[in-house]
Amino acid sequence: MILAILQARYSSTRLPGKVLRPILGKPMLLHQIERIKNSKRIDRLVVATSTEGSDDDIEKMCLHSNIEVYRGNLDNVLDRFYQCATQYDPEHVVRLTGDCPLTDSQVIDQVIDKHIISKSSYTSNAIPPTYPDGLDVEIFKLSTLKEAWRFAKLPSELEHVSPYIRKYLDSNQKHNLECEIDLSAHRWTVDDPEDLRFVKKVYLELYPMNQKFNTRDILDLLERKPHLKKINYHIMRNEGLLKTYKKDNEFLKK
Repeated sequence: MILAILQARYSSTRLPGKVLRPILGKPMLLHQIERIKNSKRIDRLVVATSTEGSDDDIEKMCLHSNIEVYRGNLDNVLDRFYQCATQYDPEHVVRLTGDCPLTDSQVIDQVIDKHIISKSSYTSNAIPPTYPDGLDVEIFKLSTLKEAWRFAKLPSELEHVSPYIRKYLDSNQKHNLECEIDLSAHRWTVDDPEDLRFVKKVYLELYPMNQKFNTRDILDLLERKPHLKKINYHIMRNEGLLKTYKKDNEFLKK
């Protein structure tokens, strides 16, 4: 079984409550879930949020929409992820984050296919990134996730799930899907208010005509209206991960 776990929390530092912010009258997270469900390769999808009271509304939204939800550790996302996965005992686990409302199910399926065909332990499309920020996908064997859960110790390894896997896994056991054209300069994730403004503009332009709009549709829109990129393309990629690496340095000094 291929299980997709979508991690989401309300207490975002830069944009609190972003996953439940409305886009065309619907929570951002629900838009992303509907896009993920277009995948032909994912067998089951579950939202993994925390046990904090601030995440009660995420659980309510999921239950109201008949979406499976698991609640675990707020800060140790690796533990939350692993404990969630063990409830289903899949062979492979797809990791997705709840700040990507422009996620593309076709890209998700391409990463899964590469993972299965190559018999990989870990596969992504972001090491190095050639897809837009916001289309990141990771998939790993449950056994690989278990090893990370047993041995990871650094803050970055616990908060971001896969750094331990990427660091210690043999190169012949991990693979990366690269886009035919380098699109890594595009920013389609939601971390800041400017990101949300950009995504709302994209939805306003595309969603009413085609609820299943894809990467090509967004690129075509940006060719027609390049000024949209001025909204948020100045923001650094993976800023949150870089901040966590600073916590690693403090941890190692102890």
